[in-house]
Amino acid sequence: MEGLSVGALAADLQVHKSNVFALFGSKEELQLATLAAARDMLIELVIVPALASQEGLSRLRAIGEAWCDYFVSDIFTGGCFLCAASTEMDGRPGAVRDAVAAVMGEWLTVLSFNVKAAIAAGELVADVDAAAMAFRLNALGMAANWQRQLLDDTAGIEHARIGWRAELERYESDKP
Repeated sequence: MEGLSVGALAADLQVHKSNVFALFGSKEELQLATLAAARDMLIELVIVPALASQEGLSRLRAIGEAWCDYFVSDIFTGGCFLCAASTEMDGRPGAVRDAVAAVMGEWLTVLSFNVKAAIAAGELVADVDAAAMAFRLNALGMAANWQRQLLDDTAGIEHARIGWRAELERYESDKP
């Protein structure tokens, strides 16, 4: 997020800086617009495909697979833009940090909603803490992105896939 600038974007697009400034007005507005675009891409590439699956456990599985596929796709240089923005902006006050927190809050809400749907459908045991499970599922993806980006090791993505499945299986209600 901090690497984004009106000047750098203008240079990349080979246009005058004033043209880009006219669109965004400030670095902060550019950052917010970029974050909104990354949110839209997450919805399009992870959430929308998962909507084809039945709400609850099936959809949670589909979200996990789609998110890991998203990591593999290399859509953004530097991995998942939202994972990176979360880490970069977590300790910085301001509108951009607040927007990142809102997007990540939405993501956790999607996960938690589907955990609750799986509980309501009797697919997960009734005493599962939906917020805690959403936290653990999110942590798997964040760790996969970290390992891929910092250590240049794609094995973390498969670890996240396996961990996501294991987390869901651990709480399946049909377990003996």
